[in-house]
Amino acid sequence: MATAVDRHIALIGFMGAGKSTVGALVAGRTGRRFIDLDREIERALRRSIPELFREKGEAGFRVIEAEQTLYAISQERPAVLALGGGAVETAPIRKALKEHAVAVLLDVEVDEAWERVRRSVRPLAEDAAEFRNLYERRRSLYEEAADARARDVDDVLLAALGIRIGKGEADGDALLIDPRVKELHDFGLDQTLTVHGKTLAEAARIWSELRIGRDGTIVACGGGTTTDLAGFVAATYMRGVRWNALPTTLVAQVDAAIGGKTAVDLPEGKNLVGAFHYPEQVVIDPQLLSTLPEDERRNGMAEAVKTGLLAGRPLWELPEEEMIRACAAFKAGVCLGDPFERKGRREILNLGHTFGHALEAASDYALAHGEAVAVGLKAALKLSGLVVDHPLDSRPVRVDRERAWAALQRDKKVRGGKIRLVLLEALGKPVVREVEADEVRAALDELIA
Repeated sequence: MATAVDRHIALIGFMGAGKSTVGALVAGRTGRRFIDLDREIERALRRSIPELFREKGEAGFRVIEAEQTLYAISQERPAVLALGGGAVETAPIRKALKEHAVAVLLDVEVDEAWERVRRSVRPLAEDAAEFRNLYERRRSLYEEAADARARDVDDVLLAALGIRIGKGEADGDALLIDPRVKELHDFGLDQTLTVHGKTLAEAARIWSELRIGRDGTIVACGGGTTTDLAGFVAATYMRGVRWNALPTTLVAQVDAAIGGKTAVDLPEGKNLVGAFHYPEQVVIDPQLLSTLPEDERRNGMAEAVKTGLLAGRPLWELPEEEMIRACAAFKAGVCLGDPFERKGRREILNLGHTFGHALEAASDYALAHGEAVAVGLKAALKLSGLVVDHPLDSRPVRVDRERAWAALQRDKKVRGGKIRLVLLEALGKPVVREVEADEVRAALDELIA
């Protein structure tokens, strides 16, 4: 299934499913334009939907609906579309959805739908028996048009990036897998190659050993190192082949495997060579975390806390699977609004990371990424003037102060010598601000033992 990186997110479903409400929320989470087709028709013709039904009949209304819907779908800029309940009855609309959108079916039971609309002025919601017959008649058309199903906003965001929460399966032709994960799980693909770090030399070894064609699919199974390397190999092998991700660490499930960033490291620094290459599918199986060492789980919690601070909700207090789902959906929403990091929207995901990256570099990357982020979040919260009760135990780390300061000044968010940090005006309200160098230096020094 194609993702909505460069496609519309189109919500389809029966009347009363909540397409307008959910669509507006999805648009807010992604920063995309929201187009409610029923409202667009009313605005363009200066008539309400009931008036159009009375004046032109249902057949005449479907002609108008098709014109407006096909025009909206043909627009180049990806948007969030809420289609009328009967739009899928028009074959050209179903065809256009397949070509230009990820169509997400909002599920609603017929009795619930009837209760929501029975007192409305909708022309097709006047008789309960006819309403149920219409529901049954359209059901197969919704199934035909839908790429995914959803019940809420998070479901839609996950579906739009091909993210599925559930039992993990390796669907592809060649498996690139972390050696430790290989000891624990057997996925039985035609070709299995272990991944040992993410360097150009490792990428070159895998390029030379791969035995797939241009229509083949690579599967990445492991933590962020494995998904980064496998995605980079997929982006470059034969000028780009498909890939799927099966993340097996908490860091990868809530963050690293989502968003299309792939990379390898150079001696000069991490992630200096890479490409945006989105996986077609990310399968997040929380059961794979059952064998995760406790220190790796703590690393993942740092990213979960970061996401909760950005979302304005204590996501870290949720049961693990719900936390993972909420974190993955939040990041999916941000990335769908800025898939190739051209608009600045994705910068907010670096909350705490400017300090964390500097500490990692100063430790020659002996400091775990999650631990570095946890410490970095402490500085970001202090500079934001916020105190938040969260589970991270972030203690000062032992690194060289001057090396850490030099690394921070090389951060990609430093422009023209001015240090730009992601901070919080309040929980759920991230901002990017320039901060005086001496203030940043003082905050960094407090993180170092």
